[in-house]
Amino acid sequence: MATANKLSVIPCGAMHTNLPFLLLKPGVSIKPRSEKDSPIDWVEVPTHCVLVETDEGKLLWDTSCPSDWETRWAPTGLQEFFPYDQVADDEYLDKQLHKMGVGLDEIDYVVLSHLHFDHAGNAQMFTNTNAKMICSDKEKEFALGFEGPFNGAHLKADYEGIDWEIVSGDVELLPGVSMIQTPGHTPGCMSMRVDLPDTGTMIFTSDAVYMGESYGPPAAPAAIVNNLEDWFSSVEKLRGIQERTNAQMVFGHDAEQIHQLRKAPEGSYT
Repeated sequence: MATANKLSVIPCGAMHTNLPFLLLKPGVSIKPRSEKDSPIDWVEVPTHCVLVETDEGKLLWDTSCPSDWETRWAPTGLQEFFPYDQVADDEYLDKQLHKMGVGLDEIDYVVLSHLHFDHAGNAQMFTNTNAKMICSDKEKEFALGFEGPFNGAHLKADYEGIDWEIVSGDVELLPGVSMIQTPGHTPGCMSMRVDLPDTGTMIFTSDAVYMGESYGPPAAPAAIVNNLEDWFSSVEKLRGIQERTNAQMVFGHDAEQIHQLRKAPEGSYT
């Protein structure tokens, strides 16, 4: 089996939001009447990217949020519900890559799990490089197909004008790096499987699964789901892959798990 050489999880600070946006679970985010006067649960929403190094090039998975988030998101109102307000100056993606000693022009592939504002926020950073920009066919169709500048968490300013290459179905993109179609959160949301020689298999769910409590079992959805039936099917698809490969699952926005991961620039997986 082909494997990648090295994987680095790149932490990029955190947003905050109301818990039901991430988790719809009775007794946790959905409160009984005995707690009707309890305060709203605002929680940390960490955001991360992943750099995978292979014999055939470097791949960046997702691009996190932009440094100009308040002004860019202002027309949508998203800055009020998902403020990106827990990020140091050196935690923005370009600064993190610089600390890792990786130039933008050294990245061969930029793969977007989906094109929401907190994953595609820095995609335009790579327009003057030779990186191949990749998303799924269904995501591109949806994200460029609506009228107006934004639709929910899709902001055309993040990704319009980019020369996208598309992938369809589950596919091995590079040695040890495979894309898994996991629609539901968005029409074309993808997850990434990385096989490593020492660590074994890691699955990066992106927003197909927000956090461990979403994964279950039983799976618990969120307020931001495009198609609930597809979402449940995608979670169980990932669970099946995990069971067959004994994969380590890395969830999209898990505030507890992010502290347990080896993180760049100091830490990595091989």
